Amino acid sequence: MRVFVTGATGFVGSRVVAQLLGAGHQVLGLTRSQAGAQALEAAGAEVLYGNLEDLPSLQQGAEACDAVIHTAFDHDFSHFAENCQKDARAILAMGSVLEGSERPLLITSGAAAGVVAPGQPSIEDHFDPHHANPRVASELAGEALSRRGVNVVVMRLSQIHDTVKQGLVSYAVAHAQRTGRSAYVGEGLNRWSAAHVTDTALLYRLALEKGRPGARYHAVAEEGVSFKRIAEAVALRLGLPLVSLPEKEAAVHFGWLSGFVAMDLVATSTKTRAELGWTPNGPGLLEDLQGV
Repeated sequence: MRVFVTGATGFVGSRVVAQLLGAGHQVLGLTRSQAGAQALEAAGAEVLYGNLEDLPSLQQGAEACDAVIHTAFDHDFSHFAENCQKDARAILAMGSVLEGSERPLLITSGAAAGVVAPGQPSIEDHFDPHHANPRVASELAGEALSRRGVNVVVMRLSQIHDTVKQGLVSYAVAHAQRTGRSAYVGEGLNRWSAAHVTDTALLYRLALEKGRPGARYHAVAEEGVSFKRIAEAVALRLGLPLVSLPEKEAAVHFGWLSGFVAMDLVATSTKTRAELGWTPNGPGLLEDLQGV
């Protein structure tokens, strides 16, 4: 299968490219730079220059391939809501050239969109279109395409990690380095789900090869690691003091990250594993944090 991959040189996308090529697929990778093109060519992929705002390039890539895996996202959290809308526009553009075919479009979202009620984990079969997280815009775009007959599959990510990056945890690490202390809120009992990046890349391939149209799959190897344990691991690695902050002080200390650090970001992957035969076996989040 010839697969168009956006974000093909990114943290997740580059692993997806390697996973696809290793399984005998062909890859057309989107990149903005000459360095990205060289990396893709060295890996054995074809190159298409473009970006998320260049909708014609996205449509060109989708039109030229048997499937699309969309991993690109602008992670500038100072413009998060705006970037979520940009992602939705990109999804709609690629989906428009897939109408009338069975070619799959795998889009990427966050696991929080599947929360049924406060205090309950996110599940694959649920979607809350009114969730406060602006990232639901990606799934709303996918739903609009599904109603038009496009074969859309949603990949929901937890905190995707290796020893270099750990999703939102990476921002907490950087903040600890800047402030000289590793903090959590209250008792720190809120939990975040996680999955290793190599397991995540495998899941994208399995969803491409075996996924159901309209399905949602969760890249979740660990359902929930308490934020206190995360903060402890960061403090130990960086040699910083570990502190508990009251909620009001945490809002000042963490800045934009305060909207996440006290939240439960827990998700299950029971149906994902059963349906796709996905068995994650990579290192856990705390294990990878020891290499931060």
